[in-house]
Amino acid sequence: MTDTACRSGTRRPNPPSRPGGWPAVLAVTTGVFSLVTTEILPIGLLTPIGETFRISDGTAGLTMTLPGLVAAVAAPVVTVATRRADRRTVLCGLLLLLALADLLNALAPGYWAVLAARVVLGLVIGAFWSIGSGLAARLVPEHRRGRATTVFFTAVPLGSVLGVPTGVFLGSLAGWRAAFLVMAALTLLTLAALLVSLPPLPPPAATGPGALRGLSATRGGRTGLAVTFLIVLAHFGSYTYVTPLLAATAHAGPGTITGLLLVYGAAGLLGNVLAGGRAAGAPRPVLTAAATLLGASALLLPLLGTGVPGAAVVLVLWGAAYGAVPVCLLNWFLAAAPHAPEAAGVLFTSSFQATLSLGALTGGLVVDRSSPAAVMVLGGAVALLAAATAWRYGHRAGPEAASEPGPAVGWGPSDSSCPAPGRASESPEYVQ
Repeated sequence: MTDTACRSGTRRPNPPSRPGGWPAVLAVTTGVFSLVTTEILPIGLLTPIGETFRISDGTAGLTMTLPGLVAAVAAPVVTVATRRADRRTVLCGLLLLLALADLLNALAPGYWAVLAARVVLGLVIGAFWSIGSGLAARLVPEHRRGRATTVFFTAVPLGSVLGVPTGVFLGSLAGWRAAFLVMAALTLLTLAALLVSLPPLPPPAATGPGALRGLSATRGGRTGLAVTFLIVLAHFGSYTYVTPLLAATAHAGPGTITGLLLVYGAAGLLGNVLAGGRAAGAPRPVLTAAATLLGASALLLPLLGTGVPGAAVVLVLWGAAYGAVPVCLLNWFLAAAPHAPEAAGVLFTSSFQATLSLGALTGGLVVDRSSPAAVMVLGGAVALLAAATAWRYGHRAGPEAASEPGPAVGWGPSDSSCPAPGRASESPEYVQ
């Protein structure tokens, strides 16, 4: 909000929209589930995809690298380009693109077509998360917003709980292409549900490049970027290659790997639920604990994962740890920019996806030159570094006034407060 607006006691009103209710929240949540499942599905299908096109596991890992790179660029570009477009129209268009990407994956005549589909997926990921990360709160009455946001984020671990294991199971029965065909069908059904249930959603105040630069220059933004880089690099650099590790060390077949991934995903759902409410008020200790547990799990998997029981225990710990990471990171950026949630969503999405792709690429290089076990050791060490960074510098990452004057961007009553000139916002301390 500009200083003039604050001095005059006025502010830009929230964009008008009528609540879509819980059917709309569930439809958007299902869209997130489709998106997350499609993104991480290659983790469980890496080996059969590589065998189909006669490529190494590291080269097949490009299916995780490309979407992240594209999403990192698409997040700010698409958000700025569509800043005046109705969010209902944008989200429906993105789901249509997602369905087309799934179909191209399923029908790919060569590996180049798979990579092309993953490029389209990356565009959808970047735009969907930047625009939709705070959308659930606009669809229900104010007193239901916290619950709606929690429901929205359960779709992330559910992609691991249901999506990836089901994809692996379908791949073992009918080939890996069948998994992408099923995802295309689910995405089209979700698109139909959105068209029926989602109300018109005028955009919040336009998010321009200046707002993004301003947020990335704040203490909270800089610390959030550093922690995001380390923890996401650690997780995706190692977890992307967990299937080859389980096959090599635990001698697990497709059915056993499906069960282990299901266990991992269920633990992730639990971690998300347990961390969700706590992360909103105190992300520093929650994120530090999650990063520490993730690092320990990655280091222990090559040692204890030589048998199925040991691998299951470690994956439960890993899943619970990572389940807390996305909600903690998003809360970190939102708290650093309480009056610019869409800008916070863009920064979160870009940093997360860029590092995801770098992690998968780095892990692939290590796998091809060493072994999956070496990737786990490196990932564990980086995760512990992320924990140390969050704990050491998180207490200094409080919310600050925007560095560029402009209208407040928000969807709720919290936008009514104006920061005093030259002072940080009066929002609660970011790290408690």
